[in-house]
Amino acid sequence: SPATFQVTQHHMSATPSTPQGNAPENSDALRERLNNTTAAYSRFVPREFLNLLGIEDIRKVELGQQVERNMTILFCDIRNFTALSETMSPQENFNFLNSYLVQMEPVITAHGGFIDKYIGDAIMALFPDSPDQALRCSQAMLRQLDAYNDGRQRAGYRSIRIGIGINTGIVILGTIGGAARMDGTVIGDAVNLAARLERLTKEYRVSVLISDYTLYSLDHPDDWAIRFLDRTQVRGKQGSHSVYEVFNNDAPGLVQAKKRTIKLFE
Repeated sequence: SPATFQVTQHHMSATPSTPQGNAPENSDALRERLNNTTAAYSRFVPREFLNLLGIEDIRKVELGQQVERNMTILFCDIRNFTALSETMSPQENFNFLNSYLVQMEPVITAHGGFIDKYIGDAIMALFPDSPDQALRCSQAMLRQLDAYNDGRQRAGYRSIRIGIGINTGIVILGTIGGAARMDGTVIGDAVNLAARLERLTKEYRVSVLISDYTLYSLDHPDDWAIRFLDRTQVRGKQGSHSVYEVFNNDAPGLVQAKKRTIKLFE
């Protein structure tokens, strides 16, 4: 029929040029789409986490994959966040948290770490290579916080404080969950102790606490202003652990005073 002929004629004339003319464009568009998808996934599942599991393609992640690794764990938390959040609306809470977290994420990345997860206002970060990097990161985070607080004060908001706990040890990285929903996580006594140290910063009223495991793993311990604080017991565990304060970022006069009185203090 005339209609059939017109359609057939149209396809015959278009067929020779379409694959050759548009294939490169389609290929480039597909590659860009895949790159964008991979980048989007990496905002939820860190590439570094997948690399530690030996996974190159997120589509190949399977439930129960795991690897044992020695690394340094850093927990950071905002002081009195519950009381602070009660004075804000839900939208103000999200705006505040994001304005704070966007300050800290680049600092962690710049010091060789990556954020494993956000737990409310808390940050859990992993440093696979060196505990020194974690300590340098903690001091940089405190400096960044000072700059952030300057901006808050200019805008009429009160300053905030954070506490940081750092521990080094063997952890297990892996995937947990179910067939429809899984997550990457890090488990082990080393993680529990890091979280415990972060909570203890409130009790000792200091900014950074580290364990004896981290202290004895440092490549350059002389670079740090460190003093022994206490022996503490971790909930659910027998025995106690030594707790040390890192005070490089204190006011210069306070740093010198703490150094002069270390023996008497201990």
